[in-house]
Formats: sequence, structure tokens, C-alpha cells
Amino acid sequence: MQPELLISKKPPHALYQLASACRGLDKQLQSWAQHWLKSHAVITKYKQSHDTQPGRRFLTGKHGLLFWIKRRCVFCGKQTHRSAILANGLRCCIACDQWQWPDKITKTQAKEEYDLREHHLFPRYHHHPSYAKLAKLGIPSGIIVPRYGTCQVDNVMTTMFLLSDVQRLAEAIHGNYEMYVARRKREAQDREETGAGGEGVGAELDASMMQAEVTVDELVFGALLSGGDTLAAFMITSPPTESNNANTSAAKLGKRRHSGEEAVASPHKKIMTDANGGTNGAGKLDVDGITVPVEQLKRQALADGNGEIDEGLYSRQLYVLGHEAMKRMGSSNVLVVGLRGLGVEIAKNIALAGVKSLTLWDPKKARIEDLSSQFFLHAEDVGKPRAQVTAPRVSELNPYTPVSVHEADSLTGDLEKLKKYQAVVLTDTPLKDQLKIADYCHENGIYVVVTDTYGLFGTIFTDFGKSFTVGDPTGENPVSGIVAGVDEEGLVSTLEETRHGLEDGDFVSFTEVEGMTKLNDGTPRKVKVMGPYTFSIGDVSGFGMYERGGLYTQVKMPKIIDFEPMSTQLKKPELMMSDFAKFDRPAQLHVGVQALHEFAEKHGGELPHPHNAKDAAEVLELAQKTAKTLEDKPDLDEKIIKELAYQARGEISPMAAFFGGLAAQEVLKSVSGKFHPIKQWMYFDSLESLPSSSPRSEEECKPRGTRYDGNIAVFGHSYHEKVTNVKQFLVGAGAIGCEMLKNWAMLGLGSGPKGNISVTDMDQIERSNLNRQFLFRPKDVGHLKSEAAAAAVQAMNPDLKGKITVLKDRVAQDTEEIFNEDFWNALDGVTNALDNVDARTYVDRRCVFFHKPLLDSGTLGTKGNSQVVLPRLTESYSSSQDPPEQSFPMCTLRSFPNRIEHTIAWAKDLFHTYFVGPAEIVNTYLTQKDYLSTALKSSGNEKQTLETLREYLQTEKPESFDDCVEWARMQFEKQYNNAIAQLLFNFPKDSKTSSGQPFWSGPKRAPDPLKFDPENPTHYTFVLAAANLHAFNYHIKQSSDKQHILSVLDRMIVPDFKPDPGVRIQADDKEPDPNAGNGAMDDDEALEKIAQGLPQPKTLGNFKLEAVEFEKDDDTNYHIDFITACSNLRAENYKIVNADRHKTKFIAGKIIPAIATTTALVTGLVILELYKIIDGKTDLEQYKNGFVNLALPFFGFSEPIASPKGKYQGPNGEVTIDKLWDRFESEDVPLKQFIEDFKKKGLQITMISSGVSLLYASFYSAAKLKDRLPMKMSDLVEHISKKKIPGHQKNVIFEITTDDETDEDVEVPYVMVKLRK
Repeated sequence: MQPELLISKKPPHALYQLASACRGLDKQLQSWAQHWLKSHAVITKYKQSHDTQPGRRFLTGKHGLLFWIKRRCVFCGKQTHRSAILANGLRCCIACDQWQWPDKITKTQAKEEYDLREHHLFPRYHHHPSYAKLAKLGIPSGIIVPRYGTCQVDNVMTTMFLLSDVQRLAEAIHGNYEMYVARRKREAQDREETGAGGEGVGAELDASMMQAEVTVDELVFGALLSGGDTLAAFMITSPPTESNNANTSAAKLGKRRHSGEEAVASPHKKIMTDANGGTNGAGKLDVDGITVPVEQLKRQALADGNGEIDEGLYSRQLYVLGHEAMKRMGSSNVLVVGLRGLGVEIAKNIALAGVKSLTLWDPKKARIEDLSSQFFLHAEDVGKPRAQVTAPRVSELNPYTPVSVHEADSLTGDLEKLKKYQAVVLTDTPLKDQLKIADYCHENGIYVVVTDTYGLFGTIFTDFGKSFTVGDPTGENPVSGIVAGVDEEGLVSTLEETRHGLEDGDFVSFTEVEGMTKLNDGTPRKVKVMGPYTFSIGDVSGFGMYERGGLYTQVKMPKIIDFEPMSTQLKKPELMMSDFAKFDRPAQLHVGVQALHEFAEKHGGELPHPHNAKDAAEVLELAQKTAKTLEDKPDLDEKIIKELAYQARGEISPMAAFFGGLAAQEVLKSVSGKFHPIKQWMYFDSLESLPSSSPRSEEECKPRGTRYDGNIAVFGHSYHEKVTNVKQFLVGAGAIGCEMLKNWAMLGLGSGPKGNISVTDMDQIERSNLNRQFLFRPKDVGHLKSEAAAAAVQAMNPDLKGKITVLKDRVAQDTEEIFNEDFWNALDGVTNALDNVDARTYVDRRCVFFHKPLLDSGTLGTKGNSQVVLPRLTESYSSSQDPPEQSFPMCTLRSFPNRIEHTIAWAKDLFHTYFVGPAEIVNTYLTQKDYLSTALKSSGNEKQTLETLREYLQTEKPESFDDCVEWARMQFEKQYNNAIAQLLFNFPKDSKTSSGQPFWSGPKRAPDPLKFDPENPTHYTFVLAAANLHAFNYHIKQSSDKQHILSVLDRMIVPDFKPDPGVRIQADDKEPDPNAGNGAMDDDEALEKIAQGLPQPKTLGNFKLEAVEFEKDDDTNYHIDFITACSNLRAENYKIVNADRHKTKFIAGKIIPAIATTTALVTGLVILELYKIIDGKTDLEQYKNGFVNLALPFFGFSEPIASPKGKYQGPNGEVTIDKLWDRFESEDVPLKQFIEDFKKKGLQITMISSGVSLLYASFYSAAKLKDRLPMKMSDLVEHISKKKIPGHQKNVIFEITTDDETDEDVEVPYVMVKLRK
């Protein structure tokens, strides 16, 4: 029976009702927060496991929504403490701020530049239903009040508006703003001249301006969409000519031209595009159904740049080209002629690279076969001028590169128009026009590149004029080193730790040489290499006697190259070799291509019909006639010339990618002077890619009226059907992945009824990706790469809709339940597009296991490679290894740095020591039960860990940001004064080694302590960054208030330092560490005292430190700022030349330099190998591994290395096995039967293992084997390893060691035991 108390009829107390309501409300809020975190898992990293975590608070908990919002960018989820300017209370990283609100303007600028008043910007009655008061204030009805937010700029709270809103408001209030400004200016002038209003003159000016278009900027403001937030007009203008550079300089900086400047009417065409790439009056750009505020992005790019390079966008490219080369590119105007597949590839790469302007010309109407390689054309564009529909889509690629259409019916009609360009690229142009334009460009100092592709053939020609200067022929970093000696004959000896790395003909300069001080005059001296550690610099008589010290640094000397005009080179070509296995091919193709042009001229501009014998015979006859006119008459191979004719009408994407990357790089070389150009002709073909298992005939290759006719013309319809039914897996959707998907879309790969493309990439798009990963746009920043890339290529080729499986998981051991056996077995092949060696190695191992062909590729700046891995034929990616990363001796880093790389490595280690390691130790102590008595004692580092806990939880625990500033100042003193003073106390500057040599010589540079100077920017930055990162650890509000920080520093008292005679410092890595073993001698009583003094975890509640996660690409998080300041201060200690922030970020962040041209070219090589795999070729000689360096330029191709073979003696004689691809397969039988089965093969098993578990050994005792022999192999693995085999796993791998029939130990493949499930 229930107690009477529980069934009382009295109504509950009001507080109970309140508590019940609060509990219900809390539950709803927690549920809502959980739903939000889950639905935005891409940026919040919410996992399914979080659903079942007991007691998890999804709103206010440690990892709840409010906690997340305070520390993460609300758009991409990146860790940041930067406030969102136009969304107060939220966080927003720089990249997302520029993506979300690309154009902003301060209140002061809005007032001054747009003549607005306070009541215009902040109308008090904008919410009132009546607009009468608004009208009195001068604000028309219907105007949206400008959106604004506040932020701190230089410690001043600043109000920021959206520029588009301010412009709309100004247009609404003043009408046409430019005319308004001009009228006011003229009226003011008239008033000054006449003392009157000048109304008549102003009216005349206003009327004249209404009739003529006034160009205010390179990017003209267009009509505004009613109620829209972005500029509606998409304007494309050509770059300014020399005559109006003065007028457009302000425009390049994003400034509006003042009314006093001369107004120049733009002669360039304006284009407004509709959703299909056509033109309409609405002026709204909508490419592939996605509205893009292109004009807004362009103005932001120009305005934000202020003439400087946007390192956020171009960071990876900057590490290839350098600032100077990119600035020269940024002042160059380029014309690209012909916009089929090759032309658009060149235009794409040049636009991404970032030139001053890019102009396109191709008035020809798009044809259906163009869609085989022209990825910016759609089916609905057929019949429209190529340039008109292509230009808007190229313009989207880079807001810093304005794109225009060259206005001329004929290029050769008025060659004077070419003078406004620094470089001209010709594709799809008749030979007679090529000659006329190229010779004109040669005479007028315009760089010219001529390139074309014909099926699997391609050609390129360059002419950069007379005395072309190459500032850096190789692009390699200058080598440097330490001088060990210089004799009287000029023989320089270097330290024998590293080779000098110089070559004959290089130049070097010297610094810090004592004795021969004349060597320090900076004169570059020519080198003759005498050995790996010696080189000669010639006569040094009169320079004195070398005493000691000195550094040498390679000096890059410019190279002068003379180019001949095309008309001369056509008759006597200078041919560059692209494939040394085809030594006689370039000369034949030089003649063959001329024959094609002659054929086209005779047949109304039409090339030979696909695989037409009559047309091919005519081309051969023309080629033979042309060959006779050359000084060096080539021997023509009839098959080669006819094949060229057969394929002439075909244009395929991989050849367009190869020559598009190559030609674009040549253009960039011409305008930047960076890297050695092609001189002057290069031909390349990949006839090995032709199918041998599919028919090719005139009937097979004839056009079908489809988008794939360009491919069919080369390969035939039957082979094309094979391509469409391939199931291919792409691992990675970055730079190479984007290019790969684009090429696959043009091929129609996987678009057939049996075909499919699977693509996976776990990364999100960052702003720096936009410079190379051309499928992405600013709107995609923060989204998954795999999803955005798949959507983009489906828009390029609608046949792929429903044919792409998008995944967002990395391919690794922990995702084998996703990428399981069924997944791998369903594939026809795999393509790697990864920049991570470990990931590439794992995918390679899976391909070997499942016997799948693999195409791997990679780039490093201008260098690239491609590798084909074929089951049972070639070695795999993992068969060879790259050299290990460079590492430095710890002794060098701790005490004796001599290069900036040493100080950067030391600084990054200090970053971890300060802001990562201690936080992790503290959190482990707070969360791991009995940490001090268990894990710590077994770590072997007890004293240091206890001291860290005491420092971060007791003695140095900050309570405010001021405490963090004081901590940072003391760290400066500790690292840059005290530690150096201690080092000099142990090793004074005049100390000697045991052999009597000066201790501070060779690689050891004597340091000097630093005295803190708050006015020194590097000193202050160290304190600022260190204090803010320390505050981040403790969840203390960060600050950049310089005056406040200086006041804290000013009141500090820093104690004097006295060196400790008991401190021992290791002098050389070859010597034993004098401090080694000290931990074992620690006083247990002292350690116990520290441990007892620590606060107990339960007394600290929910307190935890926040470990800093190193992020190199966020310029607001102080990470690179700290490492740069930290490194340069140490460099200042040791008199090492400092590195700027850009270089420090490159080294500390281990950034892989990248450029779009190399990526495009390498991807083209990969696709050429894919053709062979789809055809099923088994002859290794038909395959090519490629190696390129566009800087030199160099092209090398080699036959893949065959997989290693082995032999053993079986019962029936010698057995040959493939050591890589072969394996034994067995059912899940008992161990005893397993051993017996191998005896039948002539192999006596001596040992069996699986993973780290040893399951059987011939030396095991009978008692030990008694229980194991009857057990099935799967049961034996689980029994020994104490782990269950995962349910998704269908096999277990065993490694065995065996003896053969001759009792010889033989190496045999692994064994795969199949599990029955």
C-alpha cells in the first residue's frame, strides 16, 4: 500500500511547477542544440557516438553548442577567436569573413566617398509603417537600411557596412553617383570662377554624360537587382592600354576615380550573362544554376590588395614563383586566341595564376564536338560564339584577373591592337595567321606562344624575342654552407657534414670570412667543382691569408636567350626532345603538322576526316613535299604521318591538359622571367594510348553528333563505350583530384549503364585552395571537397548525374568497414590524388591486395610525376621510398644553430613546449584516475612532468591577461638572455677545444644575449603572441591592446640573472649528454613533495586547459606570429639572417608548394595511362612513368619496373612466384591441416604469424602445440591476440616462413585465409 504522503490531494508548490517547467525547457534546448550540432556535423565534427554519451550537455557542456560557438568559426568550424564583424557575438575566421562579406566599408569612408550623412546610414524611422519621415530625411521609400557591425581596428571600435548596401543607398539618394559627383565638382568650379551656381554648365555636363558611358573603374557598377544583395551586372573589360594607365591606376587599387580625373570612355565590350551563359538585360550571372556575385568579388580583390599580393589566395603558388615574379605577372596583359579544349585550359591556368588581365578571342561558333574537351561549354551553348560564352566562366576563377573579349573580327586585320598585350597565345589558328602574328610580335617585343593538339599529338612553339632575360633558370633555392678553409690557389673547403651542392659554372658570394676579407665584398665568383666538399673560385692572390670562418651562398645569375622568329624557325627548327625513346619523332611531326595546315587551307579550313584513307594519303603527300624544302630533311614514317591525319579532328582532354599546362607555364615564364623557357619547338605524342583490343576504322571514328565526337574521332565508338562503363575510384578531391574529375567528365568516364565514379575526400575547402583547385568557388569555402567537386563536374557533363558516389571518409585502416571487400572488388581501377605519403602507401597496399590497377601522381612546385601500377606486372608505389625528411641534431637546435632552418625548428618545438604539451599533461592529470601513481611512474620522465604540473596549476597559473603578459615577458628573458648568458658562461667566446682550436668556429656561432626592447617589433610580437596563446590555454580573454600591454611591461621588475656553475651543456652530438640519466637520480622525497603539493583534480571542478592546435593558415591565431618572432629572436642571438613571416610559415607549416600548370600537365599524363589500362594492355613497354620539371623544362619517361619474382623448389620442380602480387589462399582450416597443405606444395612451415601475434613455431614444445593444432586458423588468431575478428572482415592475413624441398629457407608470399560468414 502506498504511503498517504504520496497521494496527497494538495496542489504542488509553485516552485515545483517552475522546476518542472525549467526541466522541460532545458530538455527542449538540449534537444535543439543536439539537432543543430548533428545537422551541421560537417563543421561541428559531431559523431554518432556523441548520441549515447551519458550526461552530455549539448547546449552548455564542454563540447556543447555555446562552447563551440565561442571558439569556432560559425561558417567552417575552424578554431578562431576572431569576432564576426557583421554578426556580433559569433566567431568568423578571415577566410569566411571574406567569403561571406567580401566587400565592407567603414562609416567614415561611406560618408566621405559616397556623400552620405548619419541619418542616411542610421534612419531612426526605418521601421515605421509610414515613409513620410523617411522622405523628409532624404531617404526614398523601399530602401533597405545598410547592414553593419562593429569591430576593433587598432584598438578603436569601428563601424563597418556592407559596401553593396552603401552603394545601393547612394544610388537611390543621388541617382547615378558618378554623374552626381561630376556635377557637384563642376558646380564648385563654376562657383569659384563666377561666384554663382553655374547651373547651366552643370546641366550641360549632366546631359552629355547621360549620352556617353563613363568608365569609373575597370569593373563598372551595373544595374542593381530590385531587393537583391549583390551587384547584378557582370562586366568584363579589357586591360588599360598604355595611353590610359594613369587613369586606371586608381582602379587597380580598387579606388573610385575622383571627379577631377579625366573620364575615359571604355572601348571594351560589356557582357551580361543569363543562366545559360548568354546575354540578357537582367545582368545576373548564373553559371550552372548557381548565382555568383562575381563583380563583388572582383572589386573586393582589387580593393583589398592595394597593389600587394594576396598571400591567403596565392600562398602555395608564391612558394613556387616568389613575390617578385608574381608582381611582374600582375602587371602583364595576356591574349589567348582559340577557345576549344586547349585554349580554355590555357586560359584557366593563366587566370588562376593571376595576371593583370586576360583577354580571350574566338568568334567561331561552338560545335557539339567541342564538348569533348571544352569544359566551360554546355550543350545549350552550341551555335554561340565561343568567347562570349566562355569568358564569364573563366572570369569566375580569380577575382584578381579581369577577363575580357578582344573586339576584332580578324586578328590579322589590325595587328596594332596586339600592342596592348605583353604575351599572345595562339591555338586553333591557321599557319599563315600564325606566321603573320608571330613575326609581328617578334618585331614589337610581344611574347608569343603557339600550340595545338591533334588527337594524341601535340606541338608548342615559343618566341620571346631577342635578348630575353631569365632571372632564375631553375627555380631551385640557392645553396649555402660554411667555409672550412680557403687555400692560396682559391680552393674552398666546406665542412664535411654536408655536400656543397654546387655545379660547374655556378656563382657564389662570401660573407664573414676572416683573413681573406676581400672575399666579403659581395662579388659573385664563378665556381669549378673539385669534389663533393671542395670547389675552386680561381685566383685569390692579394686577398691575404685565410684565418677562419665564412659562409658561401649561391648567386643566381641571369641568363640571356635569343629567340628567332617563327618564319625562320619553321624552315630550320630548334627542336626540344620530349621523349628520348622517340628520338626521330619531332622532326617528322614538324613536317606533318605543316602538312595538316596546308591540307586545311586547301579544304576550306577543314582538317582530314577521322580515319579517312584518302585524306591521310593527301596529307602524306604534302608532308613529303614539305620535307624536301627543309635543310635537314627528315625520314618520314608513313604510319606516323597517316596516324596524325587520322586523328587531326579529334581533341581529347588529357592532351589539352598536358599542353594547356605547358603553354600556360611558358606564358608565365615570359612575363615573369622565372624559369627557363622551351627553345623553341616541342612535339609530343602518346600513340601507345591507342586501343589494340577495339576496332578503329572510318565507320568506328565517324561523328555521331554527340559531345564525345572528339574522343570517338581518335579512339573509335567501341572503345568509347568501354570508357563509359568503367568503375573508377578517385582518392582525394584536391588540386589533382579536381583536374582528374574534369578530364573524366570530358571523357564520359563512368557515364555508361555499368559505369560509376567513386570519390572521397574528408577535407573541407579553404580559401588557399581556390588558386589551384579550379572546380571550387568562394561560395564553396567550408564545404566538403568531394561534394563540391562532384557537383561541379556533373554540371560540366550532365551524363554523370547519378553516376558519382560521393564519400567523405579517408581511406585508412579505421574505415575498412566502409571501404570493405565488396567495395574494392566492384572497382575496375583506382586513381590516387593525394599529397600524403602514408595515405598513398595504404591505398597502394589495398590495390595490391585486391589486384586493382593504380594510377598515382604527385607534384612539388614545377616538378611532377606519374606512376602506373599494374597487377602481376609492375612494382607498386610502396616498392620505392622517398628519402626521409631532413632532421637536425638536437645539440645543434638547443645550443649551436647556424641556419634559419635551425631556429625555425627550435621555435616550433618551443611552441609545442609552451602551448600544447603542458595542456595535455595537465588534462591527463585531471582526467586519468591515479595518474601520479601509475602512468607517470612508468613514463620515465617523472620530474619534468611534476614540475610542469606545478607550474601550470600552481606557481605560474594566470588569473588575468596581465599575468599572461608577465609570463610572456619572463619567457623572453629566459630564452634570449638567460639561456645565452649561461651558454657563454659554460663556453666563453675565447674558449678552446681539447685540440687547441677555437671552440666557437666552424658550425658553432658565438651568440650574444638580447636586451628586451618593447619598441622593437620582433620583441613586442613575441610577447603579444605568447601572452595571447597562454591566455588561450587558460580560457582567458585575449587582447591586442598595445598600450595596455606596454603598461603591464613597464611596471614589471625582471630579476637579474646569474649563471649557474652546476649547469652542464652538451657541446657536440657525438659526445654523451652530460644530463642523461639525471632523472634516475632524482630525489624521491623531493618529487613526492611536489606531488603532494599539487591540487587534487576533484578540487578543480571542471577546470581544464585548452591545448593549442597548430593551424598555419589562420593569420589571426598568433601561431605563425609566435614562431616567426621566436625564430628571428634566436637568429638575432646568433647573428643569422632573419626569415620573414612568409618563409617561416613555409618551413614551419611544411607547406607543399603547388602551381596549377604542373597539376594540369601531370593529370594529362595520368589519363594517357588510363587509356591503356582500360584497353587491357599487358605489354610493359607500352606504359610510361612520367617525370617532369617545367622550370628547366625537362620531360622524362620510363617503362615501369617489373614486379620482383622469386623461385622455390616444389615437389614437381622449380616454381616461380611474384613476390609482390602472388599470395596463397586457404580455407579456414585447423592449424594442423594448414601445415599439411603446405607440405603438399613442397614447403615446410617453420613459423606462422598474424599481425604482432606469433601463432606457430617449429621450435614450440609439443605441449604448447597440443591445444593449437586442432584450432581453426581464425579461432587461433582470436585466442592468441585476445581480440575478436571484426564482423565486416572476410579474410585474415598470415605471414609464414618456410623451407623448400632442398631445406633452403625461401621467401614466399603471405597467406589469405577466407572466412565463411
